[in-house]
Amino acid sequence: MKKLKLFVLMFSLFTVILAGCSIETSSESKEKKTILVATSPGPYSELFLKAIKPILEEKGYTIKDKQFSELLQADVALSEGEVDLNVDQHSAYMNNFNENKNAKLVSLTPIPTVLAGIFPGRKASLDNVKKGDVIGIPNDPSNAARGYALLQKAKLIKLKDGIELVKATAEDVVQNPYNLKIVEMDSATIPRSLTDLDYGVIPGSIVYASKLDAKTSLLSEDILKKFELVAVVNVTNKDTNWAKAVINAYQSKEFKQYMEKHNKDSYWFIPDELK
Repeated sequence: MKKLKLFVLMFSLFTVILAGCSIETSSESKEKKTILVATSPGPYSELFLKAIKPILEEKGYTIKDKQFSELLQADVALSEGEVDLNVDQHSAYMNNFNENKNAKLVSLTPIPTVLAGIFPGRKASLDNVKKGDVIGIPNDPSNAARGYALLQKAKLIKLKDGIELVKATAEDVVQNPYNLKIVEMDSATIPRSLTDLDYGVIPGSIVYASKLDAKTSLLSEDILKKFELVAVVNVTNKDTNWAKAVINAYQSKEFKQYMEKHNKDSYWFIPDELK
């Protein structure tokens, strides 16, 4: 009986210690002052480092960045807690990652977005579309859907009535009057393949990375809410003070003034939450 009482006492003490450590760890996570951002070559990471980082640093935060060549790798690291934040994806991509990887990433706030567009390849105008023309579009599911939606906007194809545009696929094309050959390909390869394509649908981040002139776009998308870029964190961090600081930075007067100064040609789409 004495041994049993001693065991119960030691177990209770151990439980209290663990609980204390858990509370302390949670508190430290909530109050931490260093934010590790998963960055990728492109306009969104650059915008964060140029405009948001200084605002956060003024609030006492230290910003460090870790570069990834692929967004998928960045999301895996985010899901596994190796990094804290990513600003290079829209919510449709994030939701697709969550579904495929059984992950729990969440968005904090919409952020400025560079629109996808139809760019000239062998042909310089959409007025020159002919039967059998070849159009390259991204092959990842969310950006492929953007491509099909944009081709419909250009009246080059028609999708099923009532289709949710963020989920559109080749199977949803019900009319293709020009008998276009729509080639799904890695979006990063589309700019350098334009000499072999009549047109290419290119997301804004790839336009930036490939140094294409955004003004040469023949038609820009009508952006859907799920295609707006978002600041993304692991669900375990969504209520931390540092995550709230990121939201506040994007919605701050300082950032609004920065965008007013650097968006004179309407290169960026500004979501309502930031206006």
